[in-house]
Amino acid sequence: MIDTIRILAFAGSTRKESFNKKLVGLAAEGARVAGADVTEIDLRDYPMPLFGQDLEAREGMPETAQQLKQLFLDHQGFLIASPEYNSSVSAVLKNTIDWLSRAETSDEPPLSAFAGKVAVLMAASPGGLGGLRGLVHLRAILGNIRVLVLPEQRAVSAAHKAFGADGSLVDAKQHQAILDLGTRLVEVLDKLG
Repeated sequence: MIDTIRILAFAGSTRKESFNKKLVGLAAEGARVAGADVTEIDLRDYPMPLFGQDLEAREGMPETAQQLKQLFLDHQGFLIASPEYNSSVSAVLKNTIDWLSRAETSDEPPLSAFAGKVAVLMAASPGGLGGLRGLVHLRAILGNIRVLVLPEQRAVSAAHKAFGADGSLVDAKQHQAILDLGTRLVEVLDKLG
């Protein structure tokens, strides 16, 4: 067993009232109840330019990307709520992954911020599929950079009507299912520890 299971929770959205920020907060609550140390972050606090190798060669990794990468390195698991933009992941989430996947030194192991980590995915969207199509793309991206993505995932449709004033999901079964995602990530990390 790992002494302290550390989980990083975030949404692939910078919108202030993001449904996905609310959703990942619920999963984080489930992980905390299961005994994990959960750090919730907002990607809007880590602005960075669009990734480009010319920019990287000229200026190196932005300071905000370095700070965020250290957070990824310091945690064993990720809870990620991904909005669906045109049937895929958001630009801010993809850009974050692109920057954090880069090695800063020649002796840094490849994909050090991602390799060997475990993730659980979820989405919330006003649409009928709840962001499910975007999760397919995110699962493929993360799998290709050596993240173990658990099969459990949830997509909350009609998100504009799904949350109560207190941030909970109106549907009690759906609310519990999101809490259970956090619990499941803790269980798997504990077994792998």
